[in-house]
Amino acid sequence: MNLPDRFFLIFIFFTLQVNSQSDLLSEIDYEENLDIIATFKGLKIVNFESTKILSAKQFAFSVSHRFGSVKYGFNNFFGLDDAITRLNFIYGINDYSNLSISRTTFKKTYDLGYKSKLISQSESYPITVVFYFSATLDSSLEEENYPNLKFSNRIGYFNQLMISRKFNDKFSVLVSPVFFHENLVTFADQQNSQFGAVVGARFMLTKRASINFDYGYHLNRSQTSFFKNPLGIGIDIETGGHVFQLLFSNSQSMNAINLMTSSSGDWKEGDVFFGFNLYRTF
Repeated sequence: MNLPDRFFLIFIFFTLQVNSQSDLLSEIDYEENLDIIATFKGLKIVNFESTKILSAKQFAFSVSHRFGSVKYGFNNFFGLDDAITRLNFIYGINDYSNLSISRTTFKKTYDLGYKSKLISQSESYPITVVFYFSATLDSSLEEENYPNLKFSNRIGYFNQLMISRKFNDKFSVLVSPVFFHENLVTFADQQNSQFGAVVGARFMLTKRASINFDYGYHLNRSQTSFFKNPLGIGIDIETGGHVFQLLFSNSQSMNAINLMTSSSGDWKEGDVFFGFNLYRTF
């Protein structure tokens, strides 16, 4: 993997005193029917999905924001002038499967997702296994630019088998093979069916804060592509009924398939995007 040799990040840590009637730890630290504390506390690690699943009939709403690149400084006010947003609604069908629907301003993308837990880590099983599938629709394509455009050209599919393990109260790891398919590709030498891998980890700093990272590696990217593999580093902060994730990433896109195919930033050149994910569970 062509990971950057070094990563330099300065994080500001907030000490939060929370007086809340509803303590999120009771919802997200302990997963019903499991023998262990939850491997991840957010539905995403940073950019990619985690193995966390909502409980039956539980509903979550997330707002994700990615500002423009910090590379250009005051010219775009360190990215604040060039932000994109994703709104995502997630529903727990039962205790082992979730359904989600989202809209992202990046490529005006609509996303329908399904997430299902196959194995839960417990005294009997050393790992958690979760399958994730999403179908995306790119509504930004214009017929004047693509005279032979068909509706099917707007569609993409993403499949991910996530395997995670919580080693102790502080440290969790995820590895995942991925397969995705684009009906319309950007580069002539790019195969429609594509493969990759995702790795991620979480380390608890305090009872309510952790540092996370995830990285996606595209195995058969076009030789003429200028896009990069997505790397995200962030902090999870729990405040009452919310999980708030502050992050830096070289990807401004937020859908799984666009993360793998359209990440344009370069960590080595300081071309990264600041952003956040905010979750509210009901």
